[in-house]
Amino acid sequence: MHSSNHRLRDMEQHHPLLSAGGDVESGGLTAGVMVGNAHADHTVGNRTLWFIQDSCGMVCASMTWFLVLYAEFVVNFVMLLPAKNFWYSLLNGATFNALALLALASHLRTMLSDPGAVPKGNATKEYMESLQLKPGEVIYKCPKCCSIKPERAHHCSICKRCIRKMDHHCPWVNNCVGEKNQRFFVLFTMYIALISAHALGLSGMHFFTCIKVQWNECSEFSPGVSVLLLIFLCLEAVLFLTFTAVMFGTQIHSICNDETEIERLKNEKPTWERRTRWDGMKAVFGGPPSLLWCNPFTGLRLRRLKLLTQARRPGSEFSV
Repeated sequence: MHSSNHRLRDMEQHHPLLSAGGDVESGGLTAGVMVGNAHADHTVGNRTLWFIQDSCGMVCASMTWFLVLYAEFVVNFVMLLPAKNFWYSLLNGATFNALALLALASHLRTMLSDPGAVPKGNATKEYMESLQLKPGEVIYKCPKCCSIKPERAHHCSICKRCIRKMDHHCPWVNNCVGEKNQRFFVLFTMYIALISAHALGLSGMHFFTCIKVQWNECSEFSPGVSVLLLIFLCLEAVLFLTFTAVMFGTQIHSICNDETEIERLKNEKPTWERRTRWDGMKAVFGGPPSLLWCNPFTGLRLRRLKLLTQARRPGSEFSV
């Protein structure tokens, strides 16, 4: 059985450790300001705003917003506002717009939340010696980001970081789905599925109504333009509903089984004590079942968000 010093030497031979002053985030588990080709954490004091600077992810995230806003336009201006039934327009408009707002808020929270990144470059000799390891105790170091790798953490080649309980990297939210933002990703898929189903239902009702009367009376747009807008909306809704419904079910299944998608695909044998289904749900969504589980604004402080977006700590370090 090797001592701690032996294990440190063995690890050093395979993966050289950083020097004492080399690129180590001090104290705690949140990253400092890191601006590189792949990602950026904008930090104010001890508060961190996470954003991945990946061109593919930013394009996919922008497309997501465009498609949701397109659905808003068609539902509101093509179908609901020209409708003669006031209460029909009011109730469906309020429901659809509220769900769309919750979907976009969930998307933002998923994209701008730290998914559970491990501090980069903390695998120094001094830090590992401070852990006071017991004889035979093993720790793992990621050779790519020079960090001590916690159990169930995996390295993301796009985020350039090890992520705790990483499920997968999703380009549509331009971020990894991990321990700290999985809740918002689940809410995002749920609300997108709901507005997609709602849009399909409204489109069917609109087509059925307009067949009975003249198309000119159904919309302020010409019949040809209205039909094209509705057809594209239906195609978008079917694709989004199928994708997000499957993803929502997959996420709930993973949470209930306490197993990430990566662990399932790699067929990793659990070395941890699995939670029960309800314990897993409470760990991800926070606390006992309540309406707060469906609220993407939970824990969001407007003053904190203002500080994050308007200020930047002087003397920030930059690393590629």
